[in-house]
Amino acid sequence: MNQPEKKGGWIKYAGNPVLGGDYGVCFDVCVLRQESGYRMYFSWRDKGSIAMAESRDGYTFDAPRIVLAPGDAGEVEHVNRPAVVCHGGRYHMWYTGQIKPGMPDGISYIFYAASDDGEHFTPVSQQPVIRPEAAWEKSAVMSPHVLFDGEQQLYKMWYSAGENYEPNAIGYAVSHDGLHWEKYPRNPVFIAAGQGWDSHKVAGCQVIRRKEDYIMFYIGYRNDDAARIGMACSKNGIDGWVRHPGNPIVSPDPGAWDGDACYKPYALFDGQNWRLYYNGRKGGVEQIGLAEYAGADL
Repeated sequence: MNQPEKKGGWIKYAGNPVLGGDYGVCFDVCVLRQESGYRMYFSWRDKGSIAMAESRDGYTFDAPRIVLAPGDAGEVEHVNRPAVVCHGGRYHMWYTGQIKPGMPDGISYIFYAASDDGEHFTPVSQQPVIRPEAAWEKSAVMSPHVLFDGEQQLYKMWYSAGENYEPNAIGYAVSHDGLHWEKYPRNPVFIAAGQGWDSHKVAGCQVIRRKEDYIMFYIGYRNDDAARIGMACSKNGIDGWVRHPGNPIVSPDPGAWDGDACYKPYALFDGQNWRLYYNGRKGGVEQIGLAEYAGADL
């Protein structure tokens, strides 16, 4: 069992990883807390699919089952990096699809699917809803994170774009129906720092709206293979992002299951404490674990 690591108040769960092992490479999670417990949606690389695993306590998860496979999603080779939102009595999923050779230019696009039960998703359209078009987006858009703003009746998306192997920066888009998106005209809204642990790239974010601001959890890269997790905050969730002085909050623990890199955070607040799920890499193996923070004030 790994020894817990504490960084900026975050303590890694001693029983990490919570998902992986015999299931192969599991990465890029989205976790929903429901009355029955937790639903973890994640990328299952060995199957080229998006899967879901359930847990009553958020630590011990049942065997995963596929909720969206390439064959369900049109002309794509792999589907991954899901963002799931419950709204209007349905589950809405935005995800990355890698296009098969011969399709229009671009390697990774963002697609949209929906489900009545959160277990069987059907694409709302066979066409991508976000495409790499701007110069900074290069050949890939991926890793969406979506919130529904009830006051504005608006879906808000933060997405990563740039190179297909680890995108470069984070953009922002909005939609009234989840299908038709308008990109922010001054994208990207969050870029790599001038120096330090996230000086190379930033990507794979989750954004949470709080009472007076928005908080972002994100991946920062020193190089393509050296990744850690940090936080930033913004008054409007679009611009003016300020990095947390305690960054990075989750880093590789040498020799452990996450000894080479820590990727794609997804945090939940239970009313008293924070729980942050992420995928860690050691060599070519990625598994999912979590870190915890006691109290509300980050």
